[in-house]
Amino acid sequence: PRHKCGNQKSCPQNYFAFKIISGAANVVGPSICFEDLVLMSSVKNNIGRGLNIALVNGTTGRLLKTDTFDMYSG
Repeated sequence: PRHKCGNQKSCPQNYFAFKIISGAANVVGPSICFEDLVLMSSVKNNIGRGLNIALVNGTTGRLLKTDTFDMYSG
């Protein structure tokens, strides 16, 4: 069976499914999946160098904001 975000098993009821992939240098970009919806990825063109963050409402699961913080340039 297929599980949300490609996880190996389903989450218990009343829990959100998510998967975060950090990426590998310039070869594979990072991605954030939440409840089977890709929030950030190189395909969506909304990732950057450094920390990639998705802010999600913990009650509703609604995406509030995405942003990147470049830790290299200061």
